[in-house]
Amino acid sequence: MSTPVTSDTFTVEEARALAPYFSNTNRTVFALINLPETVKGALFARYSRSAKSLRRLFLDEFLGDLSNDGGGFKPAAAPEARSEDRLGSARADKLYAKVLNEYGDDSVAQLGSAHLACEGVSNVLTKVLEWGRLMAYLEQSTRYVPYTDRPNGNWKYHVPAELDGSPLRESFVRTLDHAFETYARWIPALEAHFRAKYPKAAEDTDGVYRSVIRAKALDTLRGLLPAATTSNVGLFGTGQAFEALLLRMFAHPLQEVRRHAELMLAELRQVIPAFLTRVDQPNRGGQWIEYLAETRRTFNGATPRFLSDAPSPAVPEVTLTDFDPDGELKVAAAALYAHSALPDAELLVRVRRLSPDDRDALLKAYVGQRRNRRHKPGRAFERTTYRFDILTDYGAFRDLQRHRLLTLEWQPLSTRHGYTEPAAIEETGAQRDWRTVMRQSAELYEALAAAGLTEIAPYAAVMAYRVRFYMEMNAREAMHVIELRTAPQGHPAYRRVCQLMHRAIADVAGHHAIAAAMQFADHSEVELERLQSERAMERKRRIAD
Repeated sequence: MSTPVTSDTFTVEEARALAPYFSNTNRTVFALINLPETVKGALFARYSRSAKSLRRLFLDEFLGDLSNDGGGFKPAAAPEARSEDRLGSARADKLYAKVLNEYGDDSVAQLGSAHLACEGVSNVLTKVLEWGRLMAYLEQSTRYVPYTDRPNGNWKYHVPAELDGSPLRESFVRTLDHAFETYARWIPALEAHFRAKYPKAAEDTDGVYRSVIRAKALDTLRGLLPAATTSNVGLFGTGQAFEALLLRMFAHPLQEVRRHAELMLAELRQVIPAFLTRVDQPNRGGQWIEYLAETRRTFNGATPRFLSDAPSPAVPEVTLTDFDPDGELKVAAAALYAHSALPDAELLVRVRRLSPDDRDALLKAYVGQRRNRRHKPGRAFERTTYRFDILTDYGAFRDLQRHRLLTLEWQPLSTRHGYTEPAAIEETGAQRDWRTVMRQSAELYEALAAAGLTEIAPYAAVMAYRVRFYMEMNAREAMHVIELRTAPQGHPAYRRVCQLMHRAIADVAGHHAIAAAMQFADHSEVELERLQSERAMERKRRIAD
């Protein structure tokens, strides 16, 4: 089959000028390369309102018309030697100002993107950074990175600026230092415990075995780390996503969050400046920030009279609080929709008339033969939703919170819902030290709250303490979350949560066919969570070598 060739005709000089910025100059499918994000986005924005091809538009309006002497087209300099004006950045900035400020066409802000790293930020801040749905995140893992380093003699945690001048600052530092010292001291003992409990198999290399034992020890002890523990986060997002994130951050009550909004804005303006012009304009971003901050303050003041101080009742770790009893019927009707000419309501009537066996057969055919968890059924599974109320340790919440194609909201982290304690803590004789850290964390939390420092009190809570949050998702996203997070290599805490979610879909909602379609949900008991995964990676390394 021949490759489609563009109808554009370029001179030799024009083709030479295009070559540094496009992956080819003669085919109908091509990529943009070596261009600032602002220029790429502006090109696409202009593209939607022009009859010209993209490469012709670039030559005519973003390169040739910007020669310094005001003359006609001139070839571009080499990428490493080009100036920003030569690449049309000035024109791009003007176009964004016009489209975003005058027309309010926010979709244009989706056309450029940036990678950003935030290092040494608290786990409280990482949850703010990872709030948005339309971004990608990677966060430093407590499973693979032991928090034993002490740069400049300090453990890796954030001391809130709100404590400056407060008599509680010394108590904060002393309590968190002790939590880190306890964590670091018990790592060798936990590793020795797991080596004795799970001897190395002959088939495993020393490297695989060491990695698995270390991960098991760190997973067990991560509950001693406070929410103030610092981490490194990588973010990738569009200009629109970063704008929304920054607006939320500037309106946040915590100084750490607002300060990092300033730092992030300064760096992003070096790579995608035109996308962020509205953030600190008083009549645009300024009004938006004030709206968010004022709404938070007003609602916080309005809620106490609606809430009692009575202790919350004991509840299971996972509760399915809302679902549609007809969910499976609706999924089956939705599966037929794209293959029919009938109205939605009529399809539902017809599916109701089917026998249970016929409905099950219909859904099985729609799901097909899944060979791994990445093979997922279509959008019909988005026709029904589940809302789970979850009360589990903060460490597990950190992992589940990063799922984005769902609705998730959490209550403030506190030490008032109790904590979890892995069995290995008692088995190794670490129970007394563990509970001392828990008690000191709770005492510090209550002292901060009593002093009116309620916003920063969560920094003091260690990750073994429970936090309440809900996850509401359709069946398709539930399949993704449950199958991914019950995999044998997962942390026991979030594996348990997702196993309970899977059982609730089948047993509480009665959606047996939907639960059965989640065939890669793993309910097995796993002792060394990372073992099979590390073995698989070792096999891949051997093949690569």
